[in-house]
Formats: sequence, C-alpha cells, structure tokens
Amino acid sequence: MIPIKRPVRVPLVLRTRGREATVRLCEEYDSSPEAYREGKKSFTSRDFDSGVYGARSVKNALRKAQHDKCAFCESKVSHIAYGDVEHFRPKAGYRQRPDGPLVRPGYYWLAYEWSNLFFCCPLCNQRFKRNHFPLTDDTRRAISHHDRIEVEEPLLIHPALEDPAEFLEFDGEYVRPVNGNSRGVATIGILGLNREEIAEKRRHVLGLIKDLIACRELFAIQVKDHPDQEYLKRLAAIDERLDWYEKVYRSDSAEYAAMIRTALKARTQ
Repeated sequence: MIPIKRPVRVPLVLRTRGREATVRLCEEYDSSPEAYREGKKSFTSRDFDSGVYGARSVKNALRKAQHDKCAFCESKVSHIAYGDVEHFRPKAGYRQRPDGPLVRPGYYWLAYEWSNLFFCCPLCNQRFKRNHFPLTDDTRRAISHHDRIEVEEPLLIHPALEDPAEFLEFDGEYVRPVNGNSRGVATIGILGLNREEIAEKRRHVLGLIKDLIACRELFAIQVKDHPDQEYLKRLAAIDERLDWYEKVYRSDSAEYAAMIRTALKARTQ
C-alpha cells in the first residue's frame, strides 16, 4: 500500500446526482431518527445508486489516480478484473469485528463522498474487507450525518489521507506492521494483504530483483580482486539494469511499489 493522490476536482456525477441522493438519504433518516437508531428501519443496498458512485467517470478517475492498481494490495486490477469502486467507510452497515453482527445504519451520508471511494480489486473488496470497519473505540463511532467522523479512530489505514509506510513495512514478499502497531496489524488482517495468492505474485517480482542484487554483489567482489575490463563491463551492465529498476519499479505506477522500494533501499545500505 502506498499513498494515493486524488484529483482535486470531484467527478461531476458526484457533485450533482450524488449530492442530491445524499440529501434524500439524510432527509429520510431525519424523518425517523429514533427508528434508524433503534434498528427498526435501515438502509439497504437498494437505497443506494451504484450508477452514481460506480459511474464510469468516477471509476476512471480513481483508476487513473491509482495507476490502475488496487488501493490496498497494489495489484494491477485490469489485468484480471474490471475492478470495484469500494467505500472506505461502509455505506449500508458495518462490522466492528469480522465475525460480529452487521450494524445498521452504516455511513449512508458518505455513499457518494469522493474521499470515501477507492478503486479496488474484487478480492480485497468482496472477499476480505466487505463491511468490516473497526474503530479503536467503537463508542466514538459516528452513527448519523449529524455526528463528526473526525472523532473516530479507524484501525484501517486510509491511503489518501495517511502514509501507509508509517504503519506497514515489508519483510521479503510479506507485509508486517511497523513495530507491531495495532493499525498495521488490523489493516493486514482486514484486507488479507498476506494471502498466499498475492504473496506468490510478489515473490516472483521480488525474486528477479534480489537475484540481480546478489549478482551485483558477486561481481563487485570479483572486480575488487580482479579489476579487468570484462568484469567491469558486466558490473556496469548490472548497475544499469538496477538503475532501470530504480526508475521504473519504485514509481507509484509500479505494481507492488512499496515492496520494491524496500528491496532497492537495501541495495544502498
């Protein structure tokens, strides 16, 4: 996971139809607030228009900002799927624990909010995160549009508002929490960031770079002991290839950029 830079301009459909739909949802809640708070009434998926938050213009803007990568696992999405527009804070209902009850209403007033949307792969969205949105203190949760979400302390890292590197780091192809921090632990578990399918893909990419770095170290020893032209040429070729990896695979558009940055950083230490 790496930081995501969103376009400042919000897609038109969210500013028009999305805003109108949000007003309707808030008015509906205000018509029977006690019934919604007590669970006698609730919003379901039928109350939300996927044609707005999942509009082509919204998905394309998110895909472009995220370089066609899943906001969470950094896999290139279009290689294997169409991708989903995912709500960071679940719109219809949430779970504090994966095996806990689905509590309604969810964050209905954020269903069309630009800052609450991400482009994700189906596995991160549908198989892992789903409605799971735990807080450090669930008693401080915003339960309606009248509450302030700023007082919440989500355990899930928000890559558009925070630098994931403060909480997550790599040990080879596996993600681990920096100093065992609770938000890193929760994010890895919620999103399945160490699922074997993705670890295998990371392992393949990382293997190429680690092999190249190992070759570079061996040739550097040979050059030190036998500084002939052949070894110097080979060492220069390897350095040129590693410089290319530095340029291409460290960029935000690279698949698994966070992992590659860790591997290449070790090269200079």
